[in-house]
Amino acid sequence: MNYAYVDIAKMIDHSLLNPSLTVEQLEAGCQLALEYDTASVCILPYYLKRCAEILRGSNVCASTTIGFPHGCHTTAVKLAEAKQALADGSEELDMVVNISAVLSENWNYVREDIRVVTDAVHQAGQKIKIIFENCYLNDKQKITLCGICGELRCDWVKTSTGYGTGGAIIEDLTLMRKYSPDYVQVKAAGGIRDFDTLLKVRAIGVSRCGATRTKEILEECKRRLMV
Repeated sequence: MNYAYVDIAKMIDHSLLNPSLTVEQLEAGCQLALEYDTASVCILPYYLKRCAEILRGSNVCASTTIGFPHGCHTTAVKLAEAKQALADGSEELDMVVNISAVLSENWNYVREDIRVVTDAVHQAGQKIKIIFENCYLNDKQKITLCGICGELRCDWVKTSTGYGTGGAIIEDLTLMRKYSPDYVQVKAAGGIRDFDTLLKVRAIGVSRCGATRTKEILEECKRRLMV
């Protein structure tokens, strides 16, 4: 085995983005992330401030989404969302590209949309992940987005919201790693439901995974490390 528990736990962004989650479930999710020492909790924006309070003093980052899940908010609205998230304690922000603009190949609009929010996040000393929603895109569009995100020095490129018609697949992750500069990390989201899948994406250079089955994944990791 070429990993320790911390290597796996710090790959996971524990996802609390289902709109039907209750406050009780959001609170329990934050505590679970603390217990298992994940990389972050990615939570519904309205509960971010409380999430940041729960995680304060730990090694688990508070994070949330911008322009989620469809990406077609105006840039001004995305910027306002980002500023509010930063004020509420977000250390990492996951922003959806304007999918309509990408499919229209309006690359100037797409680039400026990403740049405005990325600059604001970086000026605040925090990090940003750019969600492509690959299930709607062709390879040329994915590659172009990787180039834009590299140029703008985004921190991660991310496959999916988990709420589109498809999630992370090996082919897309391989492509994104190939066409992104080394300083841009890759995040898989949607479909990372077990430990073996996480190991597969780790092997091709994925550094983060969005997951709802965090407990199951990390309990299996512990079990194998004890064998």
